[in-house]
Amino acid sequence: MQTVATRELVENFVEALLQRNLEKIVSLFSDKVDWYIPGPEALAPWLGKRNSRKQVEDFFRQLWQQTEPISGKLDPIFAEDTFAVITGSFSVRMLQTHKIFESLFFIQIAVENGLIVRYRLLEEGYGLSIALKA
Repeated sequence: MQTVATRELVENFVEALLQRNLEKIVSLFSDKVDWYIPGPEALAPWLGKRNSRKQVEDFFRQLWQQTEPISGKLDPIFAEDTFAVITGSFSVRMLQTHKIFESLFFIQIAVENGLIVRYRLLEEGYGLSIALKA
């Protein structure tokens, strides 16, 4: 039963993300969240750790102000109990440099009380560094 609820929450997250529906995305996160996206924070200030729903909102605002989506592909979502993994690939144009960044990605999500409490995103950091350098 919990696996089904987790899968539905993650599917709602993906749908909101594809629509760039910030209000819906943020509503799926707990007030307190353990969020981490490693990478070159000096070049991409949206990366790093976040602890709150407000910081998650700030992340998406910063990311969307700096990037233009080009394409994306999602693999089937893996969900078990309160954990889920989303994998796929994407390409975006970095608006600062007009360079294209392409990467595989892996998102790990943990859910408690119907909200996302843990979020990890891994992407290709070296390629991101190259795309952000003029």
